[in-house]
Amino acid sequence: MRQSHIAIVGAPLDLGAGRRGVDMGPSALRLAGLNSRLEALGYDVEDLGNVAVAQQESTPSGPENAKYLSQIAKTCAKLATMVESVVSNGKFPLVLGGDHSVAAGTVSGVSRACRLRGEKIGLMWIDAHADMNTPESSLSGNVHGMPLACCLGRGPRELTEIFDYSPKVDGRNVVLIGIRDVDIKEREVVRESGVTAFTMRDIDERGLRDVMAQAIAIVNDGASGFHLSLDMDAVDPDEAPGVGTPVRGGMTYREAHLAMETICDCSRMLSMEIVEVNPVLDAANRTALLGVELVMSAMGKKIL
Repeated sequence: MRQSHIAIVGAPLDLGAGRRGVDMGPSALRLAGLNSRLEALGYDVEDLGNVAVAQQESTPSGPENAKYLSQIAKTCAKLATMVESVVSNGKFPLVLGGDHSVAAGTVSGVSRACRLRGEKIGLMWIDAHADMNTPESSLSGNVHGMPLACCLGRGPRELTEIFDYSPKVDGRNVVLIGIRDVDIKEREVVRESGVTAFTMRDIDERGLRDVMAQAIAIVNDGASGFHLSLDMDAVDPDEAPGVGTPVRGGMTYREAHLAMETICDCSRMLSMEIVEVNPVLDAANRTALLGVELVMSAMGKKIL
């Protein structure tokens, strides 16, 4: 369902991550030509700027098992309101992170807009990690490891109860793709949640095309469409070095593009976010440049 109007929202949040610099992700993606390249594809692009975010240096870190929780929740609530407005006005929201905790806001906004129309959404989560920790299971206390759990109604109320309802998405309409680094306690949460997880082993054994076909069927089953949450650490660090938590053995350059091309072909994507681009850890903005390429493939750029 291709909308002609894309609304870009920057979410320069780094409070959920353990390494600094990811707050510069939105700037890096814009610098890599995101807006102009989308316009060249024929889209009407509106850049709404960045949602306000507290600075680490001027705010208390809060509980050790969910660091900066209150500040992250405030940012996610603002982001959710912006995204809901974008979707309600018939536009396509493209959110630029920031660490992956911003997804609690993005998904809440899309879910709320569709809920008001009597619809539900699916969720495709492409990531090296499951992001299904809770404060009780997290080894680090970094909230960027918790957003999918929050979308499913597990975790701190400050994030699960945005717009005063939970969960934001049914686990039966959620797929994880590309995971290869899951905490021991987190594995139990994944198994109990009802989500479908495709690990890198699944991709290796079955091929990405088969995995994507099944994933697209799951996220669209009974749903009006789906949200895509793309963490750049899903891609192998040889291709995307500028991420905070790199894990070897990720998607190749072409696998990542094929995933985006397949998503585009199904014409069911309602919204998208791209997260965890960290220019401080990058080499010549390679990860942001690749991120823009992947957005382009998801939004319709063809080889021929």
